[in-house]
Amino acid sequence: MSIRSRILGLDVGDKRIGIALSDPLGITAGGLETIDRVNIEQDVARIAQLAHRHQAAQIVVGLPLNMDGSSGSQAEKVRSFGRKLARATGLPLIYEDERLTTISAIRTLTLQGVKTGQKKHLVDRQAAAVILQKFLDRSVHPPSA
Repeated sequence: MSIRSRILGLDVGDKRIGIALSDPLGITAGGLETIDRVNIEQDVARIAQLAHRHQAAQIVVGLPLNMDGSSGSQAEKVRSFGRKLARATGLPLIYEDERLTTISAIRTLTLQGVKTGQKKHLVDRQAAAVILQKFLDRSVHPPSA
């Protein structure tokens, strides 16, 4: 088994950004933290700092598509944020469809006994982990025999 670089996953919202990190093998994603949005420069700088600290090789960003798969204004906001983040970090950025990830995150946390009503920061962090895990599940290739 070879060690690969870590991947950062993001759930970018208007108020908060949930952040997840892959394990070194690129198999599992776990919630890392949630940051409260300040302004785009500080938000990008904080994520660039985390990417550097954790030696991330790429960033996966949840793209909020409409249920019919079309792009709306929120998706454009996320793409704009992604362009600034890619420039600031120099890392490849991949967009991952994030439809229904918040619902999945709430269900997971509820099964763990977490009351999510007043803990939106936990939901955002878990949603980032769901987004990143979807990407990892599609990217993992079994070793050759």
